[in-house]
Order: sequence, then structure tokens, then C-alpha cells
Amino acid sequence: MKYVELLRSRPIAIETAAANSQHYEVGTGVLSACLGPRMKYSCCLYPKGTETLAQAEIAMLESYVEKAQLRDGMRIFDLGCGWGSLSLYLAEVFPNAKITALSNSKTQKQYIDSEASRKGLSNLNVVTADIAEHTFTATELEGAFDRVLSIELFEHMKNYELLLAKVSTLLKPGGKLFVHLFAHKDSPYDFETGWMTDFFFTGGTMPSADLMLYFQRDLQVTQQWWVSGKHYAQTCNDWLKKMNASKVEIWPHLEETYGKEETLKWFHRWQVFYMACAELFDWADGDTWGVCHYLFEKPAR
Repeated sequence: MKYVELLRSRPIAIETAAANSQHYEVGTGVLSACLGPRMKYSCCLYPKGTETLAQAEIAMLESYVEKAQLRDGMRIFDLGCGWGSLSLYLAEVFPNAKITALSNSKTQKQYIDSEASRKGLSNLNVVTADIAEHTFTATELEGAFDRVLSIELFEHMKNYELLLAKVSTLLKPGGKLFVHLFAHKDSPYDFETGWMTDFFFTGGTMPSADLMLYFQRDLQVTQQWWVSGKHYAQTCNDWLKKMNASKVEIWPHLEETYGKEETLKWFHRWQVFYMACAELFDWADGDTWGVCHYLFEKPAR
């Protein structure tokens, strides 16, 4: 596949500064006016279709625990942790686990540290670094990890072979990597031009459902799941609904992030972003664009 070879010829990631400014260094208040109480900035799960956003956040987090085969007492690495929805949840439900979370956003680290302190959690450590450039130290790798989880990070990456080789160094022999990413069922592509690329997804990738199967040099895929795009459509619609209901609350945070002259424009851009994503994932009853889950394993020595 030509696209696979193209990815292998690239660096781990491109346009990381743009991705950060578009999403991850955006004021926390902007996202808290849209997301659920867990600040999960990724697809949620609606098993019955009637769940609230808060319930859907928990449902997806619980599915990660089951699919990644997590247990209390494990050493767990959250790669690309966002605002800490997964890390904070795992630190709560597995009090004897040791959680390390990595984000390249100082804004996110400040938020997670604050929440961990508020909840009295002492088993969570947040590292600020760019996975594409960071070399893990012996101290960071001490004892290695039983599990690595990565939720909607791979869509910002290009060279999955190099990325997975780096992840492999984090894992114990027999350790597992769980990946959640959004995908097109058949066709991978780059975000190169257009409105979505310019304002929200510069340097981004739309993987195909089978794309990870071409990158098994260091870690092997043992299980794969397809989650209907209907779940992401409902997630985006819930974010939009909350944003529209929180206009007063979000406004000063938009002003702080984008400046007063651009605030109205960016309020509408975020509205269009959520609407466009909802329509995309709802297409063909959620069976064209959706979410893929993968469980990789590092071979035992």
C-alpha cells in the first residue's frame, strides 16, 4: 500500500505546534463549557442511546478497562492524556496502580495536577513532553509498564513504525498497548487542505480500520474492535448542545484564547466543528467513519 510506505518515510509527527494551538493549549474553560464532567475530549459510548454525556464518558472509560485487561496494582502509562479523563479515572478505580500520564501541553498538566490534588490522588504523575521527540530516561523506564493506553493520539501521528517502536520500550515483555482512534472503515488519508485542516486538524491523519495491521514489527495486534460512528456523532451533538447552553460561561475563555475581535468568529467555528464531525460520523448509519480499538502485545522474551 503506497500510503503505508509514505507514512514509513515520514517523521513520527508533523505540525505538532499547530495541533497544540488548535486543541491542547486552548483555554481549559473553552473545553469545560463543552465536554462532560470527566473532560473526555474523545468519543464517548452510548450503549442504549439514551445516556447522558456524563454516563457516556464513564461507559467508554469502563470499556477501556475491560478491553485493555487492566487490574489494580499495574503500572499504567497514558500516552497523550488530554485533560486526564482516563488517567484520573484509573487513579480513582485502581488505588494501588501507578499511573504515568504524558501530555505535551502545560495547560493540560496544570488541570490534571489540580484535579488529582482536589480528589486526593497520589498515584498519578503527569509528564510534559512531546512523544515524537522525547527520549525516555532510565528513571522513566524503571520497571517498565504493564499497560500503555493511547486515546485519539495516533490521528496526530504519521510514522507509526517509529512510534510503536518507542512505545515498545515502555512495555514489559508480555505487556499490552491499547489504542483508541477514529478511522475510515476502508481508506486512510491525510488532512492536507480545507477548512477542517486549516482551523482544527493541521497535520492530521484519518487512519483506515486496517492501517495498524501494517505496523506490527515491534508489537503484535491481538484484538481489534469497530465502534459505530453513531457514538461519536452523539458525542459531538452533546458537546454542541452543552456549548450552546453555556454561551455566557464560554465567552470570556474564548476572548482569552483568541482575542475579543475574534471571539464571535471562533464561537461559530467551534459550532461548525462539532456539527461537521457529527455529520461525518453519522454518515451511512455510522458504518463508514467510526472508532477503532486495538490491543497490541509485546512479545515475551
